Amino acid sequence: MHGTITSTFRVEWRPLADLAEVAAEWRALAARALEPNVFYEPAFALAAAPAFGRDAGAGLVWSADAPRRLVGIFPARIERRRYGIALPVLVGWTHPYAPLGTPLVDREAPAAVIAAWFDHLASHPELPSLVLLPYLPVQGPLAVALDGVLAARGGKAVVFARHQRALLAPGNARAGYLDRALGHKKRKELRRQRKRLGDAAVVMRESASDPAAVGDALGDFLRLEAGGWKGRAGTAARADGNIAKFLATAVGDLAGEGKARIDRLLVGARAVAAVVVLRSGTTAWCWKIAYDESFARASPGVQLLTDVTQTLLDDSTIPAPPKAIR
Repeated sequence: MHGTITSTFRVEWRPLADLAEVAAEWRALAARALEPNVFYEPAFALAAAPAFGRDAGAGLVWSADAPRRLVGIFPARIERRRYGIALPVLVGWTHPYAPLGTPLVDREAPAAVIAAWFDHLASHPELPSLVLLPYLPVQGPLAVALDGVLAARGGKAVVFARHQRALLAPGNARAGYLDRALGHKKRKELRRQRKRLGDAAVVMRESASDPAAVGDALGDFLRLEAGGWKGRAGTAARADGNIAKFLATAVGDLAGEGKARIDRLLVGARAVAAVVVLRSGTTAWCWKIAYDESFARASPGVQLLTDVTQTLLDDSTIPAPPKAIR
């Protein structure tokens, strides 16, 4: 661990595993973040650290005045080789269960916080001066602040492997959105398939948000995932004890903060699809989905995802335009 102190900020680099002691300050920062990232919230990141972050750390930017506040957190790992050559680089921390690399930066002074972090990197030669931020949005207030800081320092950002992710952003046109997006023919086919599901037993959707109920629902999700193609490929979460523990801890802890929900589609008492939805601020992520392949002809996963999408459209706490990222 090392740090830099200025008249405005105190900056330090610490191992990710040591950050549980600042979880309260970390949660407060997440609530004030310029852009939310549930995967960098303490409930998720601390649970993921034993499985995916043993070599990861984080740059912490604190206000220098009292009482101090955490105003920036930049999770990353140091890679000594990149692209097949010896090229030390500081890489934003992502992993297969965390597909977003937006650092948490206080919305009140984002440019100053980012500049303080870069100043820390420049003054500590043991940290790489080259920074790679995977899965970082190239638009939005964080990108604008980052570009401004780089320009002021005579630098610039270079984009690699630019791509688009599915995003639910209907703006103010929420009423009838699914009918317009899917079309009459597809909606009619989904209704026919829903009726087919009901031939076996009553079809019902259940939403679990209480931590205890979420734990039971997660068991159904893990069972469905293991019974599908991921189970056959050996990549289902239930096959790895560390990953299964991480999922149970992260989803359970987020549910305790009102930031996780699992929706299930039931045929009788049997869950045939499950979707895990995570939330941070006004953004929701349809994070994981699994379905029973023996019901594939009735599209249970699509049926449930359509229901969940409508729930997000109806959620007045997600302002227009909503940000539901898959």
